[in-house]
Amino acid sequence: MTVEIRRTLLNIQTTMVEGSREVPTPTKLVSAIAIVKNPWFGRGFVEDLGPEIREYGPVTGKLLTDMILEVTGDKLEGYGKASVVGMGGELEHAQALTHTLWFGNQYREAVDAKSYLVFSNTRGAAGTSLMIPLMDKDDGGRRSHYQTIHLSIPDAPADDEIIVALGASIGGHPHHRIGDRYQDLKEMGRDVDNPAGV
Repeated sequence: MTVEIRRTLLNIQTTMVEGSREVPTPTKLVSAIAIVKNPWFGRGFVEDLGPEIREYGPVTGKLLTDMILEVTGDKLEGYGKASVVGMGGELEHAQALTHTLWFGNQYREAVDAKSYLVFSNTRGAAGTSLMIPLMDKDDGGRRSHYQTIHLSIPDAPADDEIIVALGASIGGHPHHRIGDRYQDLKEMGRDVDNPAGV
């Protein structure tokens, strides 16, 4: 079995003005995308997805991580992942290629992250929205880095394909002013270190 990649895409969005106000330090959103052949397409219900997960995960994880880091270097602050499976596949196929340490750890370890990779997975036809949620790579409660990269690819995914993507940010969202989780907890009289009270 070989990982079949039809195309890769790299998208960089730089925001200089938001809310009619200049952004003092322009922020960047970066997405690295691979359109891959669905290894389970046309095979009926496959009980064990493990062999393909172990083959695809390291290849796509390293490829997309390298693409992201070529742009961000050590300035990366936010990160996330996403996948879209074509209509001929199962949602489980999209999840299989991203919800695995074989894939995610390539990215997490490369950027020395402390938080989990926030994610989205969906099924759709060519042109379906690809939504890559992001959060701070080291602090899941830091709302300034809650962002979403929103893209679509006119000719993907085909019925027998899966879009696999990683996202990154340099800087938080422009003009952040909604506070963070810890500020809310303090104002609510909750223990920041034990918000559930257990």
